Formats: sequence, structure tokens, C-alpha cells
Amino acid sequence: MTRAARPRPLPSRAARVKRWRQYLADERAEAAVYRELAGRKKGEEREILLELADAEGRHEAHWIDLLGDEVGPPLRGDLRTRLLAFLARHFGSLFVLALAQRAEARSPYDDESDASDAMAADERIHGEVLRGLAARGRTRLAGSFRAAVFGANDGLVSNLALVLGIGATGVSAATVLFTGLAGLLAGALSMGAGEYVSVRSQRELLEASQPDPASQAALAHLDVDANELALVYRARGMSESEATLHAAEVLATLRLEGDDPAAVGIDEHEAIGSAWNAAISSFLFFASGALIPVLPYLFGARHLLAVVIAAAAVGLALLGTGAIVGVLSGASPLKRALRQLIIGFGAAGVTYVLGLLFGAALG
Repeated sequence: MTRAARPRPLPSRAARVKRWRQYLADERAEAAVYRELAGRKKGEEREILLELADAEGRHEAHWIDLLGDEVGPPLRGDLRTRLLAFLARHFGSLFVLALAQRAEARSPYDDESDASDAMAADERIHGEVLRGLAARGRTRLAGSFRAAVFGANDGLVSNLALVLGIGATGVSAATVLFTGLAGLLAGALSMGAGEYVSVRSQRELLEASQPDPASQAALAHLDVDANELALVYRARGMSESEATLHAAEVLATLRLEGDDPAAVGIDEHEAIGSAWNAAISSFLFFASGALIPVLPYLFGARHLLAVVIAAAAVGLALLGTGAIVGVLSGASPLKRALRQLIIGFGAAGVTYVLGLLFGAALG
């Protein structure tokens, strides 16, 4: 016969007070993060961050009320929040916003009986607010960031694969070194040129699809009963009924400012970025990534030792780039880092095995 489950004992008053004091310290630390970020922003973004700091102040007041005379001396916030405050104070970047977004998503108030439902809801909404603020930065960064990440990753993987594949055939270390340097230069030039052409072509295609500003001057003279403006909206993806209604509203009000027939919420040109920025980012990051597998040979390492050092260095770099992508995209840094590592080592490993096979066949 099994024993009946015993009810869990309630925590002592001392344990609850200790927990409340830590919550109080964390709320103060989070408010400091938002104020630090606000100090580096302007306009609407600054106002939003200050509002978030005020909300954390309301949560702070909740714990002060519960503690009463037991508030005690101020405690330090948890290490993660203090690190965020340091980064916000010195950088105030998208990276900090993305980390803060993940921190809000891990709120302890969902399972905290002493926190109100409103406090738990606030933390969830704060995460969405930060997601929106981070999305603005991600949009501004998207073009150059994509080129930088792809360039660094391609440089790491392709040149590691090249160095390992050539080295496995049994050629001299000098041959491996010069092959790696040639791969670095050729790959960096190719990536830079490819990014320039790709981004430039995307921008030209978008420009060809944008509405002609001069056509808006004709709106006031359109026949209300035979309204061809509706055709513009239908061509842009609206249903017939939606296009007719929207066109009628435009003609009725003639409020043309901000009435864009494209109805696009995000500036696609900004999301794609500058062709030159993408090309330069891709060239520099490919070169920096491709240099890492070559470094052991530059410093005199040979054979298996050089292979081990190159693989270890590239592995660390792949983990780093993957983690950065994870943080900035609001995803798990560990999962993105491991994904980057597995894909990179998989490609390099296949090339190394092929090099061994070719070397054996030639030998």
C-alpha cells in the first residue's frame, strides 16, 4: 500500500522574506538596465524604455509593501541583471535589448504566489515590448549583419575544409599554408563581390516595384464612381472588397500623407542594407574567419598538431558566431552555437576524409 502524498510544507516567514528581498533587488536592477538603455536612446525609444523602468518601480513597491519593516539593507541584483546593466551603461546596443528580452521571458512570477497576476502579465508584456524595440535594431542591422555572419561562417568552414583536405593528401606544410592563404584571398574577394551584386540587385528590384510618387497627384482627379485606385490596391494584394473600401476612404479624405499603396510596414530597403556595407562586411569577416585555420601553419605547426589546433580554434569561433546569432535573434544561444559547430565540422570532416582517400590513392 502506498502512502498518501503529504502536503508540501509552507516556507517559513524568514525564507519568504529572503526571497522577497531578492525580488526587490532584481526589480531595482532591471529598472537600472532600462534607465541606462534609455540614456543612450532618443525620441520614442527613450520614452518606451523609461516607461518600462517605471513599471519595474511599481513591482518594487509591491515587495516593499510586503516586507514592511523587514526591507533591510539593499541587496545586489542577480549576476545576469547586473551584467546587463554594465553592458547597457557602456554599449546600449541591440545585443543588450536581445538579452533583456530573454531575461523577461524567464520571469519567476508565473510560479510565485506572492506576486500578483498583474505583475506576471507585466513581465510577459515587457518581453514583447523589448522584442519590438529589438526588431527595429534588427531591421537596421539586417543587411550588414547577414553579410558579416555569412562571411565569417563561410570563411571558417570553407578554409578549414580546404586546409584539412589539402593537408590530408600528404603535401608539405608550406603547400598547405599557401593554399590556405590563396583560399582566403579568393574567397574574400568572391564573397565581397557576390554580396555587392546580390544586395544591389535586390534594391533595384524593390525600386522597380515601388509606387511612382507622381501618380499620387492624380488621386484628387479620379472619377469616384469609376475608381481605378482600387485596382492599385488589388494589384498590391488586397481583396476586391478591401481594395474598393480603402480606395473610397482615400478619395473621401484625400489624406495622402502616409497612404502608401504598397502598404508595407517595414522599410525593405533598410532591411536589405547598403550594397557597399554588405560587400565590405562580407569581405572583412570572410577574411578574418578564413585566417583562423591558417594561423597554426603561419606559426610553424605541422601535420597533426596543426590540424588539431586549426580545428579547435575554428570550433571556438563557430560556437561564438552561433551564440551571437542566437542572442540577437532572441533564440537559444547554446542551440545556435551547437548547430553552427555541427554543420561546420561536418563539412570540414567530409573534406578531410576525401583528402585522406585521395592521398592514399596518389601514394
